[in-house]
Amino acid sequence: MALEEIRSERIKKLSELKNRGMEGYPADVSRTHEIASVLKRFPAFMKVRKANTIVGRIMALRGHGGATFADVKDGSAKMQVLFKKDVLEAEYDRFSNIADIGDFLEVTGKAFKTKKGEPTLEVHKWRMLAKSLLPLPEKWHGLQDVEERFRKRYLDLLVNEGVRERFLTRAKIISALRALLESSGFVEVETPLLQPIPGGALAKPFRTHHNALDIDLYLRIAPELYLKRLLVGGIERVYEIGRNFRNEGIDATHNPEFTMLEAYAAYWNEENMMTFVEDSIIDLVKTVIGKKAEVSYDGSAIQFKKSFPRVAFKDLLKKYALIPDYDSETRDGIALRARQLGIDAAPHESKGKIADEIYKKIARPKLIQPVFVVNHPLDISPLAKKRAENPTEVRRFQLIAGGMELANAFSELNDPLDQRVRFEEQETMRGSGEEEAHRIDEDYIEAMEYGMPPAAGLGVGIDRLVMLLTNVKNVREVVFFPTLKPKQ
Repeated sequence: MALEEIRSERIKKLSELKNRGMEGYPADVSRTHEIASVLKRFPAFMKVRKANTIVGRIMALRGHGGATFADVKDGSAKMQVLFKKDVLEAEYDRFSNIADIGDFLEVTGKAFKTKKGEPTLEVHKWRMLAKSLLPLPEKWHGLQDVEERFRKRYLDLLVNEGVRERFLTRAKIISALRALLESSGFVEVETPLLQPIPGGALAKPFRTHHNALDIDLYLRIAPELYLKRLLVGGIERVYEIGRNFRNEGIDATHNPEFTMLEAYAAYWNEENMMTFVEDSIIDLVKTVIGKKAEVSYDGSAIQFKKSFPRVAFKDLLKKYALIPDYDSETRDGIALRARQLGIDAAPHESKGKIADEIYKKIARPKLIQPVFVVNHPLDISPLAKKRAENPTEVRRFQLIAGGMELANAFSELNDPLDQRVRFEEQETMRGSGEEEAHRIDEDYIEAMEYGMPPAAGLGVGIDRLVMLLTNVKNVREVVFFPTLKPKQ
């Protein structure tokens, strides 16, 4: 039967329901117990004479002569219920003629076990709570358009095992991160999503226009510069978990809107932050996965145990991209090596930017066990302090595991004069065609000139962290409603 025919038939059933004096979508619900609580204490419910009422969606129907078994599912669990003609009499025929898989019901009855030992509720009374007009997919994995799972996440949650648990794990991860931060004295704050100057990262922003003020605004690419303004204002430890937006490509680890945790601690440096990140990620994995602190990801057993090794950015280029001495190599030499590795290097791209693309393609996928990549090039780190040992590098680290970047952190640049020079260099790069270059933010520089304490900052990609801890390879699996091109 075609979808429109099914819908038409169900609308007729809805009319029949109303003609018999029943509502199709009542507002009031009388639930005495969630299904999970009934199943947990089922022997006690069998002994009690009082009837119990559960609610939920019909997920299956099985008719046997004058009896119909139904699987009813609420947000806690699924349970079998039994409709019997000799118990319900005329109400049984009404149920048989009107109810479909997908409908929400309220059922009242007595707990018992079938001959096979299945916990079941014998229905004495039933009521429609919401009549479904479209059928649930019978075999979701059989659909040819795989993107339908993401377009219709509500159905994905209903019929695909494990999807719901994955998103509950995501919620658990975020709650655990909040607890870790707040136990260390960090204060949760909110900063603007609409910003006059997009800053805090090297990325291309989305632009919009505010009619009343007649100004262009940008969806934030990062909350960093606003969070550091709060350090200037005397709040020594701050963090924010929220959405960022970057007008970039979509692939297995990138979605144009994504969730980030950013945290800043005054009087810390990158070493303090590295210790905090290592301790926190180990605690988080233990909380979410188990005491072994071991994660299974893409066929590998990833162990989060002290102490994570450190490896310099340029040493990874030497090992995996066969660039023997990054410091002495020219920009054109790095560009040539990139082309040899199948990476396009645009004329406006800096030496560090090209090297970073090489690292991302060639080296990072090979870093499976947790590792801190340190000492990144200055020209791709305009907000980080320089290393005294090598001023062309910065005091920065990234946590990599499973071949993905999970965290990025550094000792924050708090010298306003140096910051202005860095911003001006970025603007020069922008003028030559680098769309992701950082812009000059005069208001932020002014805030720094009032005095910003030494500090360390941290950014954690929540979506990728969830990917790792739930063992999925595509970011769209861990975002409820990922960005998709509309169907034609």
